[in-house]
Amino acid sequence: MIEISENFSLKEYNTFGIDVICKYFVTCDQESELLEFVGSYELDPEEILLLGGGSNFLFTENFDGVVFYPVMQGCEIVREDDKYVFVRVGSGVVWDDFVAWAVEHGYGGVENLSLIPGHVGATPVQNIGAYGTEAGECIDRVEAVDIVKGEKVTIDAATCRFGYRDSIFKHEWKNRFLVTYVTFRLTKHPEFKLHYGSVKDEVIRLGEPSLKAIRQAIIRIREAKLPDVKVLPNAGSFFKNPMVERVIADTLQEKYPALPVYPVDDDHVKLAAGWLIEAAGWKGKVVGHAGVHEKQALVLVNMGGATGIEIAHLANEIKKSVFLQFGVWLEPEVNVI
Repeated sequence: MIEISENFSLKEYNTFGIDVICKYFVTCDQESELLEFVGSYELDPEEILLLGGGSNFLFTENFDGVVFYPVMQGCEIVREDDKYVFVRVGSGVVWDDFVAWAVEHGYGGVENLSLIPGHVGATPVQNIGAYGTEAGECIDRVEAVDIVKGEKVTIDAATCRFGYRDSIFKHEWKNRFLVTYVTFRLTKHPEFKLHYGSVKDEVIRLGEPSLKAIRQAIIRIREAKLPDVKVLPNAGSFFKNPMVERVIADTLQEKYPALPVYPVDDDHVKLAAGWLIEAAGWKGKVVGHAGVHEKQALVLVNMGGATGIEIAHLANEIKKSVFLQFGVWLEPEVNVI
């Protein structure tokens, strides 16, 4: 079924809880109806916004265009072999519900991505990641509707050009391909990733390593340091961990020995953005109605009644402060509209 609303409030459709209006809001749970709809209009990608769970957006003004909100459901095994099972999941499925399903069935690959907010349809766009795992590592293919041509397409993982919190859907194909289903390649013989942060220690507290223990450990870790969006509106990690040349990281660590770094390749590392922000004095700081979470400096929060402009201003002040102190420029992980 397809529904079209005019002058629609997006307050309940973004986890920052920003009350902005879009000109048209289109929700649909059937590919066939979506194809018929986009085939009837000439749509400009510049006037389109593709919205999932709204957990990675900051709206600073009304959107004078069409917002598509796909809610395709379903989670089914479409094929398997001795090593892998391939699971086709609707774009409207809550991401953590899918992770719970995979763990319950003993399939590995996404357990480290437990409790990340949002819908499945956003995973290939953002290439969500946490605790040493990225969604792109286990995506096999993406089904989508080409809004410009009014056609259904199937895109293999290689074409998606997955990078760190990045994909082709954020560049050349931005707001052109509306994801309807994602097929994940999950392993029947999981190899546990315990090396990132405090995951290993938390799993040991729970007993022997297992998919369920890893999921439970990560949920505990995230709940201990990340605010519930229903209580304190936020979009999770606001900034990416910046990638720098190893020689730059070495110089910084000489001055700041506690600075965490994560290897990327022989010449590059990632710096912990949260540590940089905290070291610059922003952790727990409140400016107007916007603030930095008291337990995790990577998370910007709506303290109540904040506008998108207020939160964006706070983000810019943090970026300037970190650059002046460390010479490192932070990039937002959140899409600012």
